[in-house]
Amino acid sequence: MEVASLLAQVQGMRAIASGLLIGLASLGTAIGFGILGGKFVEGVARQPELSNMLMVRVLIMAGLVDAFAVISIVMGLLLFFTDGPFISNILAAAAVK
Repeated sequence: MEVASLLAQVQGMRAIASGLLIGLASLGTAIGFGILGGKFVEGVARQPELSNMLMVRVLIMAGLVDAFAVISIVMGLLLFFTDGPFISNILAAAAVK
């Protein structure tokens, strides 16, 4: 019974961790894009002649912000859908006893 309880705790914590990874990555990306868009509009309003240069830099930064979110979401999905070392270590420890 102890092994089943330990497995349930590990799987529950994995679900919470993957939910936090995915949720916080989405939230951070949304905040980042909001700030980035606001600063872009502000910069174009101040100096309209630099809009092409600012657009290139905004697109580069958007790619970087989006890459962070994608990496975090993939890590969360891997943690959620794979067993990883957690389950096999618990089962190996239970077999030793």
